[in-house]
Order: sequence, then C-alpha cells, then structure tokens
Amino acid sequence: MKLSFVIPAYNEEDLIGQCLGSILKQTAARRGDIEIIVVNNASTDRTEEVASSFSGVKVVNEPRKGLVKARQAGFLASSGELIANIDADTMLTPDWIDKVLKEFSDNHKLVAISGPHVFYDLSRAFNFFVRLFYGIAFLSYMLNRFIFRAGSMIQGGNFVVKRSAFEKIVGNNSKFDFWGEDSDLARRLYLIGEVKFTFNLPIYASGRRIVAEGAFTTAWRYGINYFWTIFFKKPFSKTYIDIRQKN
Repeated sequence: MKLSFVIPAYNEEDLIGQCLGSILKQTAARRGDIEIIVVNNASTDRTEEVASSFSGVKVVNEPRKGLVKARQAGFLASSGELIANIDADTMLTPDWIDKVLKEFSDNHKLVAISGPHVFYDLSRAFNFFVRLFYGIAFLSYMLNRFIFRAGSMIQGGNFVVKRSAFEKIVGNNSKFDFWGEDSDLARRLYLIGEVKFTFNLPIYASGRRIVAEGAFTTAWRYGINYFWTIFFKKPFSKTYIDIRQKN
C-alpha cells in the first residue's frame, strides 16, 4: 500500500528540513512504498531550494496562495493509495507510518484517520491544557459521529485519507481557505466510510499560531468553525493571520 505525503509549504525554509528529515528517518527501508511531495505555495524565501536538497523529495509549485489550493495541487501530483496530509512545521512521532499502514490494513472500511498535535515548542503545562481541549473535542466528535450522525473529526496537519474516497467526494471544497477545511473533509468523508480520530496517532507540531493569536482565541476559532462547518456546511470565518509572512 503506497503512502504519499503532501506537505504545503509557504515560506517554510526554517522548518521544512526537520519535517522531511522525520519522514525520511522512518522510510529508509521502504522507499518504494513512500512518496514525499512538498507543495511550494508562492514562497518568497528558500523553501523550494531547501526541500529540493532532500533526495527523493518531489517539489510542486502552486503559485495560488492558500492551504486548500496547496493540498489539492499536492494530491493531483501524488500517486499513492493513501494520502498523508501533514504541515511543514510538523515532525512524525515514532512509528507514525507503521501505525497508519496497520490501521488501513486492518480496517477496509476506513477512509480517513487523524490524531492530535503535540506542540514541541510549548511547555509541558501548556500541552496538558491542550490535552484537555482535545478531550472536549473528542467528546464532541463522539456525539457527532455516533449520536447526531452529523460528521466526524479530522485534525488538519495530521490526517491520512484513502485516495479512492477523496476522489469520490470530489476533493477539497473551494468554499474553504483555512478555517474548517479539515472539518468539512471529515463531514463529507463520513458519508462514505469510517473516519477515525485516535490519540494513538499524535504528531509533533509547532505552537507558533497559538503564540501569535493567543490560546483562547485559537481554541475559539477552531471550535466555532468546527461546529459551523458540521451544521451549516460553510466556514464561520474566512480570514486568518498569516504567521509565515516574510518582510
């Protein structure tokens, strides 16, 4: 089962290297089964140069700036049966790839799987409160999935989707630019198969957005856009702070 990584990258020269290194560390013995695609999304720094310096990494240029546009460009350039959507500021946790492949191998009804973020550049105390937030989110996920049957839950920057399922729902939704794009995918994928969120598939991620926007503001925006997407099928907010803007 071939796994394609799709990594949108806008002005990520400082962090894309550690992201790619974490993937290559787990793929040394299985190169033929893994594909790594970095989508250089209108960067004005050395993102393309840094990503291209890694052997076996394919760089695709998407001049139209935007997360959803970059993910779609990466998907179109990929060839794997499974598409791993991670961010340029993330790093794989140990055995991440093995866990993903086992989940899909064991459950043929599974169309997508996702897990939480662990913020490697924030304190343990802060990550404890993040776990509490995820606990509340997980309860909402269980209610929406099994009681209201209104959708499921995907964490953007840490999810894997089956190619055939993604094609069946006609890919990404152009209504979404940033907020709610993962919730919209979860909602539509839930209609055709099993979408699973599990704490057994964490990924290391940067907490720079939380620092830039504030913890309560970030939590509120994620929360309100999740519910707005699930119940109204559109994002609550279209604007967002671009934390990677270069001067």
